[in-house]
Amino acid sequence: MMQTYKPTLEQIEPSFGSSLLISKFEESNPNKDPFWHFHPEIELVYVEGGNGKRHIGNHISYYQDGDLMLIGANLPHYGFTDRLTGNKSEIIIQMKEDFLGETFLGLPEIQSIKELIENAKLGIVFTGNTKREIGSQLEQLLSLPAFERLISLITILKKLAHSKEYHLLNPEVVSIEAKAVDQHRINIIYDYVKKYFQRNITLEEIAAEASMTVPAFCRYFKRISNKTFTHFVNEHRIVHASKLLSEGNLNITDICYACGFNNISHFNRQFKDITGKSPSDYRKELKKVMR
Repeated sequence: MMQTYKPTLEQIEPSFGSSLLISKFEESNPNKDPFWHFHPEIELVYVEGGNGKRHIGNHISYYQDGDLMLIGANLPHYGFTDRLTGNKSEIIIQMKEDFLGETFLGLPEIQSIKELIENAKLGIVFTGNTKREIGSQLEQLLSLPAFERLISLITILKKLAHSKEYHLLNPEVVSIEAKAVDQHRINIIYDYVKKYFQRNITLEEIAAEASMTVPAFCRYFKRISNKTFTHFVNEHRIVHASKLLSEGNLNITDICYACGFNNISHFNRQFKDITGKSPSDYRKELKKVMR
């Protein structure tokens, strides 16, 4: 029987300077409140230890002693861990279908990965040595710089593409009956931030744009983005600041105000928190690269 529950659109934003979003959940930081959702990104999930339920598309089953799953774009699913799972940790990697680029995906050496991504639309579970070996390699990804992380992920996808220890979860691609209001609402929010991020956007203002109360908006935005609205706006401002720093026409104080910050120390702190570097160090590194 075709799934009739309506999944919620989950909006995913990679970390600064990366085409991937990698999250790790542990006992001290569990993956809370699993819900029925979908997103245009591919999702690779490794659950270390524990027993839980898979609900991916129309497929429902239980896993034991951890799990390794590849979930295709727009394939609705529930979260895989909760306080009763008993797992040690959960690693989730999310990426766009075309994160490698169409030209790269067209190379003959990459055809197996392209086929893997296509098969992932049915949901794939990996078992045996593949689960253990790839799980260990996913743990190592967390400590790698962005470029090395990307190269390692391509190698992991190549290994998954050639593994025989897998099975597909759905016999056919699952149709999504998505809530159009979620897509419309998140587009309104994102478009509004893109237009007005250079000035202060109050919660009352953005909640009104989304036709919600402030408490409802805060809960909604946190659920779909896994971050607060304030953090999202600051990330948008810092991305713009990095662009202005690369152009080299403005001093750092001018860039601070041009991006919507009204305090230079707050700007410096936010820039370092998000990029790992101060604005001045970021500009110095850019100059070295340009020489």
